[in-house]
Amino acid sequence: MTHEFKNIVNEAFSAKKNGIKSVLASVVSLDGSSYRRPGVRMLILETGKMIGAVSGGCVEKEILLQSESVFKTGESKMMTYDGRYRLGCEGILYILLEVFQPSETFHSSFLKCLEERHAFKVHAYFYNGEGVYQGLGSSVIINNTTFLISGLASRVSNKKCAVFKQDMPPCFKLVIIGAEHDAVQLCQYAAITGWEVTIIAGISESKSIKDFPGANAFYACTAEQMEVQHVDNQTAIVLMTHNFANDLRYLVALKDTMPSYIGLLGPSKRRDDLLNQFIEYCPNASDSFLKCIHGPAGINIGAETPQEIAISVISEILAIVRKQEPILLSKKSGKIHA
Repeated sequence: MTHEFKNIVNEAFSAKKNGIKSVLASVVSLDGSSYRRPGVRMLILETGKMIGAVSGGCVEKEILLQSESVFKTGESKMMTYDGRYRLGCEGILYILLEVFQPSETFHSSFLKCLEERHAFKVHAYFYNGEGVYQGLGSSVIINNTTFLISGLASRVSNKKCAVFKQDMPPCFKLVIIGAEHDAVQLCQYAAITGWEVTIIAGISESKSIKDFPGANAFYACTAEQMEVQHVDNQTAIVLMTHNFANDLRYLVALKDTMPSYIGLLGPSKRRDDLLNQFIEYCPNASDSFLKCIHGPAGINIGAETPQEIAISVISEILAIVRKQEPILLSKKSGKIHA
């Protein structure tokens, strides 16, 4: 959800600079089931433009209507949306609406936090009911500094308010090592998923970031030149240079990192050969590092085309990061979400 919140903050700050007011809508509680869970947000501009969504599309129209009073009065309020009779989701959403006018200090601190890949927190004070209540509002905590969403000097304390607390990790990042046509497809699909994408190409590649729609960064470098200090547990890596020796060199360069996932293209025999040679070069590589290597990359969905393979790889990354065993949802007993 961090990338969604990032888009909301940037849009709100841009709107403020242009003299346009905005209202933040946050799903803070849920009775039953819904399309999205608490913690999802959207932004409404006074022009009627909406950024993001909190459901499949039906709730947003009601939020737009309810936001009108917040624009007029500046007072935060609670609204509910009963989807049992309109959406078939059998749930009641509790949504906090508040003015969002981010200051330059908050915006710069927020962007620096994202750039340095630090986690932050969002606390939302709400009431399980409809209407205006004392003490409503959200705050963002960055490096022990609290920024109030509404921009008020202080939040009025109300012990009857419930608190929805959300830990926000750094934006999920995908590093694609390789610059062939299949890397382009993987980049595009990952960007649509909301991931930050970095492309690592060989120094002899006649490519640039323009060749990779959706990419955030592009580097042409050798394995030995590759910077790895920002590889963390919110980073996935796919080795797809289509060159055994190059894949091995990049894998060796990553030996002291701890990403959430490293994917290897190609058949099982290629994976085994690659890992055997890697262990010869790096006999002290940790078991934790070896466990994050997956090959052949992807889940078995019968993928054939580069686009389908990209879907397969992204699906495996999501399953591993979310600690899920891929199955058909129709075969899963109980709820979709824990």
